[in-house]
Amino acid sequence: MSTLRFQALKEASTRKPVHFEEIDRKSNIFGSNVFNEKAMKQFLTSDALKGVRDAIQHGTKIDRKLADYIAMGMKEWALSKGVTHYTHWFQPLTGTTAEKHDAFFETSYDGSDPVEKFGGAQLVQQEPDASSFPNGGIRNTFEARGYTAWDPTSPAFIYGTTLCIPTVFIAYTGEALDNKIPLLRALSAMDEAATEVCRYFDKNVKKVTATLGWEQEYFLIDKALANSRPDLMMTGRTLLGHTSAKGQQLDDHYFGSIPTRALTYMRDLEQECMLLGIPVKTRHNEVAPNQFELAPIFEETNLAVDHNSLLMDVMQRVAERHDFKVLFHEKPFKGVNGSGKHNNWSLATDTGVNLLSPSKTPMSNLQFLTFFINTIKAVNDYETLLRASIATASNDHRLGANEAPPAIISVFIGAQLTKVLSELESVTTGKLSPEEKTDLKLNVVGKIPDVLLDNTDRNRTSPFAFTGNKFEFRAVGSNANCSNAMTTLNAIVAKQLKDFKLEVDTLIESKDMKKDDAIFNVLREYIKQSKKILFEGDGYSDAWEQEAAKRGLSNFKTTPEAIKAKISKQALDLFDELGILNHVEAEARYEIELEEYTKKIQIEGRVLGDIARNHVIPTAIRYQNTLIENVKGLKEIFGKEFETIAKEQIVLIKEISGHIEGINSKVLAMTNERRIANHLTDAQKMAEAYCNKVKPYFEDIRNHCDKLELLVDDESWTLTKYRELLFTK
Repeated sequence: MSTLRFQALKEASTRKPVHFEEIDRKSNIFGSNVFNEKAMKQFLTSDALKGVRDAIQHGTKIDRKLADYIAMGMKEWALSKGVTHYTHWFQPLTGTTAEKHDAFFETSYDGSDPVEKFGGAQLVQQEPDASSFPNGGIRNTFEARGYTAWDPTSPAFIYGTTLCIPTVFIAYTGEALDNKIPLLRALSAMDEAATEVCRYFDKNVKKVTATLGWEQEYFLIDKALANSRPDLMMTGRTLLGHTSAKGQQLDDHYFGSIPTRALTYMRDLEQECMLLGIPVKTRHNEVAPNQFELAPIFEETNLAVDHNSLLMDVMQRVAERHDFKVLFHEKPFKGVNGSGKHNNWSLATDTGVNLLSPSKTPMSNLQFLTFFINTIKAVNDYETLLRASIATASNDHRLGANEAPPAIISVFIGAQLTKVLSELESVTTGKLSPEEKTDLKLNVVGKIPDVLLDNTDRNRTSPFAFTGNKFEFRAVGSNANCSNAMTTLNAIVAKQLKDFKLEVDTLIESKDMKKDDAIFNVLREYIKQSKKILFEGDGYSDAWEQEAAKRGLSNFKTTPEAIKAKISKQALDLFDELGILNHVEAEARYEIELEEYTKKIQIEGRVLGDIARNHVIPTAIRYQNTLIENVKGLKEIFGKEFETIAKEQIVLIKEISGHIEGINSKVLAMTNERRIANHLTDAQKMAEAYCNKVKPYFEDIRNHCDKLELLVDDESWTLTKYRELLFTK
């Protein structure tokens, strides 16, 4: 089997960059394969165009007659670009995307009169069969019916020769079976709540949009090398492998010159993104060897989530052309940085104002402080739910691993804004005197832009940090669908803004306060109530862990304990009140995530046991037999002296035997724990058993395997090594 490793190395080391030529400037091709405003103006009637615009801007329903006209125009546009099939493109609860392709081609009942057909019925709704998608007990397996329904707020696009229509996915009985529906509901709740608060400051605001800019980190590994590792192929990460002597300790990869093959891949990928309307802008080397990052311009959150889901699929497809394998796992390699997907979140009004960006006027800064402090208060009150939103088996490896935020949710705002909040905290209870109000606005609120000019430092250990005009949710994992985190964040802030408006209006009406006085008084109380969530120091330190415990902050280090927050009374009430998820939908998602966690650990355990027994042990025994033959030969030549002369070989033989025994005993014990766990019927208990009883054996088995990797002759070792995976360009 070692021949496979060396064949892969030879193949990888002789690769040449794939020839690639850009077809035109980015600005000229951007959105060419998207049914956007430009395409709609060309292919839709004025009534059809107005119908789509109203649906996007106001949520107006499109009737079936109008849908026929829209479908006709969409079909003609697609056919003009060589498209042959269409699909409803959706995001089931698998964490990936799904599609079922149908040809435009149809015939009459007798097989004659072939025609390209696509009507409003096919555009608006389809039935892709819901039986094999995760549903958390909402449906029985034999009850297969599920529907996809067109989401006009996310434009249709062409990939290859297929027209892809973004859709939601619902059960026959009406429950949401995807990631998009809860997100759309959360964004609607945010729009409603934030718009009402905005009108304290600007009566012209009619809509508030949550925006998102994700930062996608990933590893690029040569395809031949990746295929030579069963663990990478089956689990997305290396379950064993000794760390390379050189890793990232010299900091020479971060922002370094991008390797030629990787750069060619990036250029090809960016062109695909331009055609699909994904506004990618930034590319660079990340910290670990062969690790990179891609980031776009901010977009409306629903579209940004769709674009990130699409991007992850496109990245893998483009990688095939360049003989690469893209690794999205949060921790594919031990000993070097894992990968995240920082979610940069803000709020924008239809009047062109970023609500989390300070201005030069006291009134605008009071608006900024209102949304800034309410966001902090929301995170303070729902920190366990926010932690649950980024909990996965793979992200558990990354959080708190001295390269990513800890599992403790906290908010970083910087020393200068901390000082501003401290001064606001001293606001007088009740009505402010004219002198107090003037002093507050001129000396505190009015100086925020100047304060932020000096507030340039960042805290990489913070999971939720304010970075000048947005909050950066840094704890989201690289393999995640952004919708989970964004649904939760927008929901908790929407709820908080609703509560804020109620409190302010109560003070105005019952206490006869001026609007500004009421706002300042409520914000002052929020600052006091949210102090425990604010932290400016080192999130990796033991001292912070102890301090967080004193403050009463959660520290859930594993997914099974973290996601319990999703079915807490607080969470169920929140989602129910805002109409985001009913109890059945919320509890179903909890069951699905538990099952997914269990299955992933189960798969990793089976793969690790297979590799350890079928690769590592046979290789070690073969090398041990070579040593034994060597010792026998020395004994024949040197007689009684052989024990002295062959001392090192004998020690090595014993060491190998010890590690072989360790692997066998630990794999057997792990397998027994798996059997016990598999007999549990409660999903929570099964997940906990896999987490606490099965998973701990992984590290023990790995340690024995990694020791053998250092002992066994390199020529005999079957598994591609870290130095080869990470440093083959």
